[in-house]
Amino acid sequence: MAQKKLRVTLLKSTSGRLASHKACVKGLGLRRIRHSVEVIDTPENRGMINKASYLLSVEEC
Repeated sequence: MAQKKLRVTLLKSTSGRLASHKACVKGLGLRRIRHSVEVIDTPENRGMINKASYLLSVEEC
């Protein structure tokens, strides 16, 4: 069974943000503005995406 994936893109800078929000962005594997990664749609990844949602763009793959 294929796992559902999400494409997450960092749209805004993490400088000056809360440390926990920076940690979520780093935990998703995002490094710089306009960098995109594909992550598996799990509750853990959804939680990190929701916490830093104002910095990210999310679409289904």
